[in-house]
Amino acid sequence: MEFTRRHVLSLLSAAGLTAVLPAGAATAAAGPSGGAPAANGLAKLLANAVRTFAGTPESNARPETAGKLAAVERAARAHLAAMEAAGEGELFEGLELGSSDPNLNATFRRLYEIALATCTPGGALEGDGAARRRVIEGLVTLHERYYGDQSRGYYGNWFTWEIGISTSVTATLALLADQLADQRPELTRTYVTSMDAYLRNGKDGDVDLDSRFHTGANLADITTNRLLQGALLGGRPGEQRVRKALEDQLTVYATIDPYALKHGVTDGYYADGSFIQHHSVAYTGSYGKGLLTRVTQTLKLLDGTGYADTAVLVPVVHRWVADGFAPVIFEGWMMEIVKGRSVSRTGTGYADTAAIAEAVTDLSAYAEGARATALKSYVKHLHTASREEPDPARFASPLTVTRYADILADGSVPAADLNPAARSTAFNAMDKTVHRRPGYAFALSRSSDRISKYEYMSGENLMPWFQGDGAHYLYLAGQDQRHAYGVDYFTTVSPYGLAGVTAPVEPRGTVPELYGKPYYDNPDHPLHFTASSESQNTYVYFPRGTHTHSGGAVLDAYGAAGMVQSDDVPYAHRDRLPDDFAVYRNATATKSWFLLDDEIVVLAAGVGDRAGRQVTTTVDARTAAPGDRVTLTSARTDGAPWRGTGTAGLSWLRYANATEHTAVGYAFLTAGEADAAEAAETTDAAETTDAADAADSPRSPNRSPHPSGRTPQVTVALKSVTRSRRTVRTANPDTAVTRQVFDVTFHQEAGTRPLALAYALVPGATEAALRAYAHGPLDVLANTPRLQAVHHSGLGLTALNSFTPGRHSTRGLRVDGPSSVLVRRAPGRITVAASDPTMRRDHLTVLLRDRRLRPVAADPGVTARTVTGGTLLRFPTRHAYGRTFTLTLRP
Repeated sequence: MEFTRRHVLSLLSAAGLTAVLPAGAATAAAGPSGGAPAANGLAKLLANAVRTFAGTPESNARPETAGKLAAVERAARAHLAAMEAAGEGELFEGLELGSSDPNLNATFRRLYEIALATCTPGGALEGDGAARRRVIEGLVTLHERYYGDQSRGYYGNWFTWEIGISTSVTATLALLADQLADQRPELTRTYVTSMDAYLRNGKDGDVDLDSRFHTGANLADITTNRLLQGALLGGRPGEQRVRKALEDQLTVYATIDPYALKHGVTDGYYADGSFIQHHSVAYTGSYGKGLLTRVTQTLKLLDGTGYADTAVLVPVVHRWVADGFAPVIFEGWMMEIVKGRSVSRTGTGYADTAAIAEAVTDLSAYAEGARATALKSYVKHLHTASREEPDPARFASPLTVTRYADILADGSVPAADLNPAARSTAFNAMDKTVHRRPGYAFALSRSSDRISKYEYMSGENLMPWFQGDGAHYLYLAGQDQRHAYGVDYFTTVSPYGLAGVTAPVEPRGTVPELYGKPYYDNPDHPLHFTASSESQNTYVYFPRGTHTHSGGAVLDAYGAAGMVQSDDVPYAHRDRLPDDFAVYRNATATKSWFLLDDEIVVLAAGVGDRAGRQVTTTVDARTAAPGDRVTLTSARTDGAPWRGTGTAGLSWLRYANATEHTAVGYAFLTAGEADAAEAAETTDAAETTDAADAADSPRSPNRSPHPSGRTPQVTVALKSVTRSRRTVRTANPDTAVTRQVFDVTFHQEAGTRPLALAYALVPGATEAALRAYAHGPLDVLANTPRLQAVHHSGLGLTALNSFTPGRHSTRGLRVDGPSSVLVRRAPGRITVAASDPTMRRDHLTVLLRDRRLRPVAADPGVTARTVTGGTLLRFPTRHAYGRTFTLTLRP
């Protein structure tokens, strides 16, 4: 029963998670009479913190921690030398203080790292009294001159003052608690008072759950700091702070219910595994990673204190790892679709996953049974699958280093991914899709009026404009993903030509180019544009799209996704924006992705531009090292072979990198004439009723998008590109990188009619496999802005996305209104999966043109009944937020 209760908690609201706090937890360490709180709980919390930061004599005597201890010592000695060389207005050489909040933040961080070295058992600087005095004197100086005066502080980034500095200061105070008690007993309380005062987005010096700044990963950071501060203060005030911090932090464990938001917060984990930060940004790989790290740290801090039943939290965090992180990690690489502005940073990808391995290592120590084994197996998997193994010397805690070593050495624990070999995941709450097979992973970034098109901030991700407009990333097994993606992909591939993107041919300016600084500054405008204002978020940092349609369905390991490309909010609101605010109009396209075994089928209709500009649709864009042996082979639509680059009508194309042993094929498809009796389509304005569903709809043939029966001309390019990494992030080193950039595109001249395009991405394809697509197994059943559908004869699978009100019919089925539907027919069984991609419908219906079907398995609320013309299925999509509903029927 206990396991069941904990499993259920992983999907409960914040109210359910109050079970984590034992009754009377406010005095968890109180004596039997319930009188004044004793100090043992707070003392245990503080001791846990020191153990976590510095390790123990036992852990640090292990040979595996030698690298970690050496790194701690190197950093501390370098910082002490920099203190000796510091000039006027500096505590460390090169970090001038007084006007730079990053320099002040780095200064506090360096003091912590010196303190850490003096408290690390077995370290060369352990117990160094002189170094500890330097740290304490530094804390005094910083508070007196640069931090304590509230009227002079809080310039620059709010994060520095509410989280960054507080994290370093709190940890330093914890490490040197005994020395501070002897030498400067007032300093701890002085700093805690100042840290409270700097919570200016809080309330009365504490967290404000209604603040847009105190959510998700940020809230976890703040509350973990406040847990430690409670231990430092001691007594009843310390107990009260710990209790309040725990109550606040527990809200980040709760699954977000978009229909019953708590404090208006959309940041956090959703039922489908999505993670959102900054209200509308898909952020598993950056802020989600930070949240995972913080909450596992909290488990360590609370261990044995009696303040919380941490065992109840383990299943919650395990679910984050299994359903949120594992799908977006491929062979040790964190996917680009969930990294926000950090896609432009150097050192992401494999390094991101090292942090996950670190957190899961700690989490496994608090899990039991099969869950513990699964987590340890995943740690081993990340170690063996990654091209860049996690470096334990970079782990935060020596205790984690030894746990990691023990897991790797445990022969009873197999290396195993938390993903099955074949998996399709619809992260509809954050407009992302991941499709995995043993040889590849396909990651798709969508956007809508719910989810941002991209994230730019602080000079990071300078050219992000189309990253949420159907951009995809095709990761190939066995490849070093640093050669394919990461910062160098965004540096060398045109921002207008990202893989999968339809974009107008029109140059755009970066924020610094347009406004001369990293943000748009206009505080006197009614929208009040300042660095951290809501208007800055809405119109500059992470603007949303303006169309509601973005979503998809999953049937077993197959998937469908659809999106209507839209203008962003700045363009839609251009009349209310300042005259000097730059806005850009988008191209138009309605797109579907059908995710199968050997191929990803892409349909695009209505591809064009209402402003009459040229438009480019990029089928794919790949990068390779300058010396890689890249070859291109293809065939024209008449079957004649064609090699190299240029423009032609192609039937198929194959990109191969012999150096990396990878290949991708592209099969260019046409939507042939379908049987009028089956491929009918109507666009009734009103949603169908049950009565109307029972009647046949008027029918009209599904016409080919290209009357000539040919696909548009394809342009193939392979060129060497050299650019500086600073092109995409102002803080990157001015390092020039060179890549071979391959792209295959469709070009539309200005003023031409909208196009319909159909093609398949075929990872690992041979030339023979690509030639075979001329004879099946794929049929494009429909490709218009109203309906897009395909059939795969080998799989017995029909998949469709419908985009408009009314009835839409294709081979063997009819749907009403916007929907995403997959139907798979096998001997004696038909399985149907459906979802609402708009997230606004109460229900949707599917008519199978099969009679006398009976349901044998169905998700709750799904019904089936016999009507004139077939079997009518009804799916309850109200408040489902893009969830897929499934039904299995038999004759």
